Amino acid sequence: MSAVPEGRVAARAALPLLVRAEPSRILAWRDGHAVSVGGFLADVAAVAATLPPHADAINLCEDRYAFLVALCAVACRGRTNLLPSARTPQAIGEILAGHPGSYALSDVEPPSLDGRGMRLPPLGVHGERHEVPVIPADQVVVVGYTSGSTGQPKPNAKTWGSFRASTALNVRAFAALPGLDGSDCAQIVATVPPQHMYGIELSVLLPLLGPFGVHAGRPLFPADVADALAAVPAPRVLVTTPVHLRALLRERLALPPLAAITSATAPLPQDLAAEAEARYGAPVLELFGSTETCVIAQRRCAIDEDWHLYPEVTLRPQPDGTLVDAPHFAAPVVLADLVELLPDHAFRLRGRHADLVEIAGKRASLGDLTRRVSTLRGVEDAVVLQLDDADATGVRRIAALVVAPTRSEADLLQELREMIDAAFLPRPLRKIAALPRNETGKLPRAALLAALGRP
Repeated sequence: MSAVPEGRVAARAALPLLVRAEPSRILAWRDGHAVSVGGFLADVAAVAATLPPHADAINLCEDRYAFLVALCAVACRGRTNLLPSARTPQAIGEILAGHPGSYALSDVEPPSLDGRGMRLPPLGVHGERHEVPVIPADQVVVVGYTSGSTGQPKPNAKTWGSFRASTALNVRAFAALPGLDGSDCAQIVATVPPQHMYGIELSVLLPLLGPFGVHAGRPLFPADVADALAAVPAPRVLVTTPVHLRALLRERLALPPLAAITSATAPLPQDLAAEAEARYGAPVLELFGSTETCVIAQRRCAIDEDWHLYPEVTLRPQPDGTLVDAPHFAAPVVLADLVELLPDHAFRLRGRHADLVEIAGKRASLGDLTRRVSTLRGVEDAVVLQLDDADATGVRRIAALVVAPTRSEADLLQELREMIDAAFLPRPLRKIAALPRNETGKLPRAALLAALGRP
């Protein structure tokens, strides 16, 4: 697998939609059939001809190939794909209100949106096309919204030039893996939605801008993941999250041979990564990034605690986080993560600025508290957060939500008293059937507060 070279480009340069545009190359696998580049280009042209010329689109397509076609068709019309943090009516309505004239584009019957919904025409019936469209490097092709795990979702604009540059770094990282270094084309199966930045980077942009094909589905249950992997040829890459990876290991299903597994959206425990590598015989590559920056670093946490920055990405610690910069950024970005810089372009995470809490003159990390609660006997999932409102003494208390079917709240609190300072004991600690995780395993703060019975 050869890396795709990419550097700074002139602002008004036009860049091709595909890096490898051989018409016979397999770009996707859909409904048991291979889709060639030629067929894909024909679908893009046909869909683009049906789209409103002066409106941005909320891309709601669930089929990954349909999403890929829609994204490219909207971009070829010179417009922007709007990617909501969730596909709820509220999230969609907020984006429609914030982008006058926009509409929702879907591969199924769109929701009732006062006439602002549109369904894709049939795909795979337009023959083949060999002409590759070009897109201006400075055209905003995507506006992605943050997950809302720390507050309200925020928009982040991505240009075609920045996507090209960041994807080249991902391709280079994959090319260094033992199972892919000699491969001309690897196949991706992803459990994450394409609307999420991790999903679009790893399962949409890689097939467009690197030597990859992609399975059109979004398998969620372990048996569906196994079926999707069996439907594509080797070498195979599984793009997933810690939540989905844990479910796979729990089921103990046999999977087709894997060349690599990637994980993002939440911290990947070292023991989970090591178990996955032992079970599946493939390296587990944990990716570090954000909606604001895209992926900027990677590590094999089964064997290495240190994160390794992508070439040309720089970090500068700040009092409130870390300043991240790269040649393809429009401007430096401040992340809430606190880091310790190491030699050889590496770093270690030391928590998040927003994660640090101080009560009665004592300090703790919400991440560390969550880890401690998660280690309690019988706990299957947990999260610790700080409440917004102060109590009568002026202190913003700590709360916890815990999935522990065989334990009582009183028992968990009693055991926890022996592990953490009383100042950080969760009040309340509430048992629930399942944490309100979204499609990528993240925990939106609004959903956590609702589960605690707070507005």
